[in-house]
Amino acid sequence: MTLDPNLTVHAWSMATAAAVSASCGLVGGFLVVRRMSLLGDAISHAVLPGIAVAVLAGGSLGGPFVFAGAVAAALATVWLTQALHAGVGLAEDAGAGVVFTSLFALGVVIVTLAASRVDLDPECVLYGILELSAFDRVPVAGVLVPRALVTAVVVLALVSGLLASTWRWQMFTAFDPAAARAVGVPVTAVTTSLLAATAVAAVAGFEAVGAVLVVAMLVVPAATAELLVQRMHHVLFVAVGVAVLAACAGWIAAWYWNASAAGMIAVVLGCCYAVAVVVAPGDGILARGLSRLQFSWRVACEDRLAQIWRSCEAEDSPAVPLPDAGGLLERLAGMWLERSGRVNRRDGLVTLSEVGRREAEMVVRSHRLWETWLGRHADLPADHLHPPAEWLEHHLGAAMRERIEAELPHGESDPHGRTIPPESNS
Repeated sequence: MTLDPNLTVHAWSMATAAAVSASCGLVGGFLVVRRMSLLGDAISHAVLPGIAVAVLAGGSLGGPFVFAGAVAAALATVWLTQALHAGVGLAEDAGAGVVFTSLFALGVVIVTLAASRVDLDPECVLYGILELSAFDRVPVAGVLVPRALVTAVVVLALVSGLLASTWRWQMFTAFDPAAARAVGVPVTAVTTSLLAATAVAAVAGFEAVGAVLVVAMLVVPAATAELLVQRMHHVLFVAVGVAVLAACAGWIAAWYWNASAAGMIAVVLGCCYAVAVVVAPGDGILARGLSRLQFSWRVACEDRLAQIWRSCEAEDSPAVPLPDAGGLLERLAGMWLERSGRVNRRDGLVTLSEVGRREAEMVVRSHRLWETWLGRHADLPADHLHPPAEWLEHHLGAAMRERIEAELPHGESDPHGRTIPPESNS
């Protein structure tokens, strides 16, 4: 059975993009955690003069000589950035900006001046040639494999091995560099090894997606993973998964719409990050909105119970007319309290059940304890104590109530002379 040549080309191209993205996602995880994303951007751009000089010296695109030139330029970027930081005190992000813009501009000048003498298309340099990578093949175990894929797989293996062998040091340096240095971890060497891995990964991705868009592969998958998970090894796994998924989906979308493959991969990565911003379990828009809604609902229920309890206290009766509700949320809270058995209504009067009474007393107790504490320590007049206490009452737990009560004389009432309900034992 003969495979469709078009399907073979698509498969090789997606495999190349996936391998490149995976290696960038691995190093990008540590770059994002260490807030060194700009340095990854600098490395991805600064390889251009190294490639241009290597081509002018007789190297061929995709060949080892050009690869070595690109890695040398990337490592020079790291060295120059650190030299500016250590030598003249320039901030690391500012130093990276100075170095990579200067080197990138130098590379653009070299490419444009030499374009008539060498086969080095500026557009391919900037945006990559992923679409053509499947046609430049080398034999591997009797099978013709794209040269870019071979390079990407080797780089992925090297990056994975480096991070695995230095995992403890990388983790220690990433989260507490001062403590790592104090216990003898070679922080400078660890950082340099990470940046060297970044340089190699960026060079591997350079041919596929170009100098401009490789930074998306370095930063966006890791930033997406950081929103979705917390533990570092989970961040790396998710970053690689997002990178591979975006590479394949981006290639398919680019083929379907006849668009730039590298550009479409970056767009898909941006969409992945946008989805993560919405659905992230801790800091996502949905999670924050749900948390605020749950808090607002709890406050509405507690306020309604406290309102009925105060009415009962003022009327000195267990049954009182239903107090006026505020907005829609408060009315819904009142309906829920009736359905849950905390509030009973009959003949136009409402009473609190045993459970509802205990919950209401704890809200009122928290409020009056806070008013008393603020009256003693915040130097506020009595008529200014209610608003802050009303906000704080919903955040005060039993342990804090006990601490505040311990500071007060036994049997003290609130600043308005009202009794503070006792702590419930249930």
